[in-house]
Amino acid sequence: WTDHSNSHLYMLMEYVCGGELFTYLRNAGTFSNDSAAFYASEILLCLEYLHSLQLVYRDLKPENLLLDKRGHLKITDFGFAKKLDDRSWTLCGTPEYLAPELIQNKGHNKAVDWWALGILIYEMLAGYPPFYDETAMGIYQKILSGIIEWPKHFDFAAKDIIRKLLAQDRTRRLGNMKNGANDVKNHKWFKNLNWTNVYEKKLEPPIVPRIRHLGDTRNFFDYPEENVKNQHLKFSVSYYY
Repeated sequence: WTDHSNSHLYMLMEYVCGGELFTYLRNAGTFSNDSAAFYASEILLCLEYLHSLQLVYRDLKPENLLLDKRGHLKITDFGFAKKLDDRSWTLCGTPEYLAPELIQNKGHNKAVDWWALGILIYEMLAGYPPFYDETAMGIYQKILSGIIEWPKHFDFAAKDIIRKLLAQDRTRRLGNMKNGANDVKNHKWFKNLNWTNVYEKKLEPPIVPRIRHLGDTRNFFDYPEENVKNQHLKFSVSYYY
């Protein structure tokens, strides 16, 4: 809802009281396969819908995913979203989540969102992203190298879907081929999910936020800057050409 007076603009938006997925992941350390698949499935449907409108999101990360009162996800912060007729050459997003074609300024499309989903699945399962360094340039170099180190607890299906979502060649990237999002849905990592139930929000979320009332703010926190092992500092970049 929007309105204005002679001197002010007003924007009224839904308050999502469950807090950031980032908070829950940080507190838990890692998510189980089932929990990660639940969240990834809801994100997948969001991306599928956005792409059907020719919109590319370009800023997927745990901080931009909010839990509603029941524990289902909502995507927020569409500051980098863009309607694409063809390709874009804007470098934007969070360094750890940038696809190779974004870094190389080759022009990009919706494939960057599928890359980011692969990064997010890895981070939910490992507790940290697959490509991390002290500097943005170091992160970019690791992304372009394509070398992924796998924690021992990752099973074959998890590694396979992540590897296919993180294909350096976007024309071979899962989600960006002929069958689009259906290729991702049909991957064996999601074999235990009923997609109709996901769409209708009939699945029980792995985390149900504790709230007293719909205006409760207890699930949002201020995080001081600190140096903690395996804790990564994310920042967004946006360069326009």
